Amino acid sequence: MKTVEVVTAILIKDNRIFAAQRASGEWSGCLEFPGGKTEPGETAREALVREIREELNIEIGIDSLYETVEYDYPSFHLSMQCFLCHIVSGNVELKVHSAAKWLGLNEIDSELWLPANKTLLEKIRKENDPVFFLNGT
Repeated sequence: MKTVEVVTAILIKDNRIFAAQRASGEWSGCLEFPGGKTEPGETAREALVREIREELNIEIGIDSLYETVEYDYPSFHLSMQCFLCHIVSGNVELKVHSAAKWLGLNEIDSELWLPANKTLLEKIRKENDPVFFLNGT
């Protein structure tokens, strides 16, 4: 099975996490943490900064690696490095997503998420991780 390696940003602001809605494809309408694939020669952090700039037109600071999610979709294996991040400058401008929202911990379960992102949310919810809701700027 083919492995796809991606990086995602868990953006935190005002005790909420950022979720973007896919605009097209098989998972259209589902929420995800924004990010994308690493290009040859890029580190995970460089790829994430580039992807967020391309997708959301903002500059981010990367605080730390929160989790690496391994998830098997029917046609490929996903390895997703998830970084805690914050916005350094700019206002979110959706370039590839159809919508976006900031969600509190009590709101994340009421949304339709991509399966691999749901795995990450389970960890956040189980741990009721205070880093998400105390770290926000």
